[in-house]
Formats: sequence, C-alpha cells, structure tokens
Amino acid sequence: MTPVASATAAPSAAPPRGHRPYAGTGALVRLALRRDRVMLPVWMLVVGAMVTGGTGALEGLYPTAAERADIAAAMNANSSMRSLVGPVFGDTVGALAAWRFGVFAAVLAASMSLVVVVRHTREEEETGRQEMLSSGMLGRRAPLTAALATALLGNALLGLVVTAALAGQGLAGALALGGAVAGAGAVFAALAAVAAQVTESARLAKGATAGALGAAFVLRAAGDAGEADGSAAATWLSPLGWTENVRAFGTGGERWWVLAVFAAVTALLVAAAYALTSRRDVGMSFLASRPGPANGRIGGAGGLAWRLQRGSLLGWSVGFLAAGVVFGGMVDGAAELVGDNEQARAVFERMGGQARLTEAFLSAMCGLFGLVAGLYVTGSVLRLHGEESSQRAEPMLAAALGRMRWAAGHLVIAFGGSALILLLAAGGLWLGHGKDGGAVLGACLVQLPAVLAVGGLAVLLYGVSPQAASAAWGVAGLVLALGWIGPALDLPQPVLDLSPFAHLPRLPGTPMDWTPVWVLTALAAALTAAGLVRLRRRDLAG
Repeated sequence: MTPVASATAAPSAAPPRGHRPYAGTGALVRLALRRDRVMLPVWMLVVGAMVTGGTGALEGLYPTAAERADIAAAMNANSSMRSLVGPVFGDTVGALAAWRFGVFAAVLAASMSLVVVVRHTREEEETGRQEMLSSGMLGRRAPLTAALATALLGNALLGLVVTAALAGQGLAGALALGGAVAGAGAVFAALAAVAAQVTESARLAKGATAGALGAAFVLRAAGDAGEADGSAAATWLSPLGWTENVRAFGTGGERWWVLAVFAAVTALLVAAAYALTSRRDVGMSFLASRPGPANGRIGGAGGLAWRLQRGSLLGWSVGFLAAGVVFGGMVDGAAELVGDNEQARAVFERMGGQARLTEAFLSAMCGLFGLVAGLYVTGSVLRLHGEESSQRAEPMLAAALGRMRWAAGHLVIAFGGSALILLLAAGGLWLGHGKDGGAVLGACLVQLPAVLAVGGLAVLLYGVSPQAASAAWGVAGLVLALGWIGPALDLPQPVLDLSPFAHLPRLPGTPMDWTPVWVLTALAAALTAAGLVRLRRRDLAG
C-alpha cells in the first residue's frame, strides 16, 4: 500500500524550486519597498518640487507669449544652450518647462533606477544575503524580477508626479512628459540589471550604468549642439534624446510613438538580463576580476584607497573639465539671452551676487560646480561604508592596520579629489570663456570649504553608525536642491542659509570675505574629527 500511496501523492507535490523561477517575488518586492520607503518618496518629492516650482518661476519670468517666443528663439539659436538643456519645441509655459526640466528629470529618474536595481541585486549578492535567501524557497529569477518591479513602480509613480505637476498646462503634454521621464528611468533600470549580471561588484555595476548615463548625456548634447530640432543621429542614439523628442507641449503636437521606443529597448534589455542571470551562479559574474601579480603592488591603505577610487575620480575630473568648457562658452551670451528681463536677471543675481550679469553668471556656474562637488565628496567618503558593509574592511583591520590609517586613505582622496575637480572646472571655464582665469579660479576654489563641510558631515554620520551613513546622501541632495532651484523659487533667505554654500562670498564681482571661509573650514575639520573618533570607538557591525 505504501508504494501506491506514494505514487498517487507525487503528482500533487510542489514542483522543484528550479521549475518555479519566480517563486518568492512578491515577498522580495515588499521587502524592497520597505527598504526604499524613504529614498523613493524623497526622490519623487525633489523632482516634483523642481518641476512645480520651476514651472511657476518660468511663468513669472516670461508672462507673455511674445516673451516666451523670444526666449525660445534665443535658446534655439544658441548651440551651447541647446547642448546643455536641448531645443525648445513651443512657446507655451508647458513647452518651456519641458525644455528646462525634462532632460534633468530624466537624469534623476535614471539615477534613481540604477541605485534601486543594483541595490537589490548585486549588493545583495556581495553581502551574502542573496545566497542565504536563495537557499530557501526562492526562485532563480525572483531577485532580479523584484528589483526591476520596484524600479519600474518607482518610475511609474515619478511619471505621475511629473504629470500632476504640469497638468494645469495641458493634460496631453503633461502625460507625454511624465511618460518620457518614466521611460528614460525604465531604460536605465533595465541597463543596470544587465550590468549587475555582467560585473562582479555593485561598485562596477553602478559605475558602468552611470558611465552609460554620462555617455547618453554627451550624445544628446553633441546632437543638439549641431541641430536645433532634435533630429541629429547622436540625439537619437541617446535615451535622453528620446525624452526631448517626445516633444511634450510641442507646437506640432506630441510624438506618442517615441514612448514605444522606450518600451521596446527596455524589453530587450530585460530579456538580456534574464538570459544572463540564468547562466551564472549567485555571486559570480561574466567579467570576473583578473588575478593579481604574485608580488603585490599596492603599498598600504592609501594605495588601496587610490586603487579603489581612481576610476571614479577620473570620471568626475573629465566631467568637470568638459562641463567647464561648455559653461565657459556660454558666458558672453548670458547678457544677450537674459536681455531686459528683470526677473531672469534677479534669479542670476540671487545665485551669483549683485554684480555685472556676466560676473553673476560666472559666479552662479562656479557655485553649481561646488554643489555638484558635494555629491562627489559624499560618495567618496561613503566608500568607507561600502568597504565595511561588503565585509572587506574587517580582514584588513584584523591585522596591523589601524582604523585611522584605513579611513585616512579614503578621506585624502575624497577631500583632495574635491579640490582637484574644482581646479579642473576652473580650467574648463577659463578655456571656454578665454579670459578672467584668475577670477574664475578663485570663484571655484572658494567653494571648497563648503564642499569639505558636506564631506565632514558624511564622515560624522558614517562614524556614528553605518545605518546613518545613507542620510549623508539626503543632506547632499538637500544642499543641491537649495542651491540649484532655491533662488529660482525665491525661497526665504533663512531657508537658503541652511546650505553652507549660501554663506560663501559670491566671487567674482564681490569683495572677498575670509570669515565664512575659515568658519566652514574649521567646521569641516571638527565634523571629520568627531566622525573619526566615533568610528574608532564603535564596532564595525554598527
């Protein structure tokens, strides 16, 4: 009787886990949403505030159709401005908002997507959590599916936020722009999924996807610099170019068929990611690292930190130099573009100080470089957290290497690298502008104390607890938002003063004030010292 009972019971048994590749996907999606419950809403809030506030500011800056038509014509006639933000396809407030914020919202969506996907795939494998989960009733494709579902849901909600922000300007155009932003995010989510299968670490996966995002921006910029209607081949090779070619609020109507391009490319990349994940083991990659030499060539903690961060520093350096050249080429045309528009002049003066418009524009650009350098120093400091969370720091610190020496190697690159990229930004501005090299150098370097203060706070947060380290990104993002869109939104000065950059002298064009420079430098030193003291005393496990 026993064999018969077994034979009859066998068909009702659950199939092996390998035959249910998506088992456990729902649980992983819920876990991912719980882990990202702060990050995703903050990202959406930032984009929503940027689009909503920026649209209101544009409406105030160019209240009449004639003024909007003039600024659209001026922007389309300036190849440098087209390379920065793309061409304008209409003279309505909605068209100007899509021109001014569409590409940047797509960049933010792409950045959010690559962080989410890599966090829930390759990072989980690096920490060993994925192997533990996969040992249970979890399908082979469940982790990748959950990561993609989380990213795609985030992009869909982000698209709805953009649509809601612009719905008052016309529902069709708002839907088109929201769909384009979500589509760009979806493409880079799928690209990050492929990178997570090919590379061996989360750092490389993020770097590869971020490099692709940078290449997409360069392609779009190159194409738009050559053609004023978005028809250049280089523009069509970039997902960011597809975003502008949806032509939300365009005079000739929206190009809805471009959204199908986003969907098709996303589907192809997702299929490639699934094909790759089915052909590798957990923790493995298709581009494994090469074995090192028999005799090591890394001399100490500083040499290791340089080896780990040199690629990132090189990328930031090239980006700052190239952006400096582009911005420098726009300086002489700043006054012509603004013309007699007092509101636009006031925005530049709030960003760059009460000086001649050319000097105010230079000051605003140098301030923007400082704000973005705050992102670099935060990421470079938090490389310490990455080494700790991936359990690579503990074996080194178990030997004769002390924590202060280990941390100092990364902090030298973080703070020294910040000074380097600001120097390169100044060099690029001088090359593009062709004059005022000394003034531009001073305007860029005066941003350094505020950058170091942002980095010092990141050191303190990481030193207090690894769980608090991620809050450093929130601080850097808040500082960037206050400096970038705060003046355009005419935020109260006490709110703008929350950023350390708001206290710096607005060079060139205003007298040098050394007091805030020394105060911020001392603050950065104090925050860094406090973070290192706390790091020395706490357990690595937190």
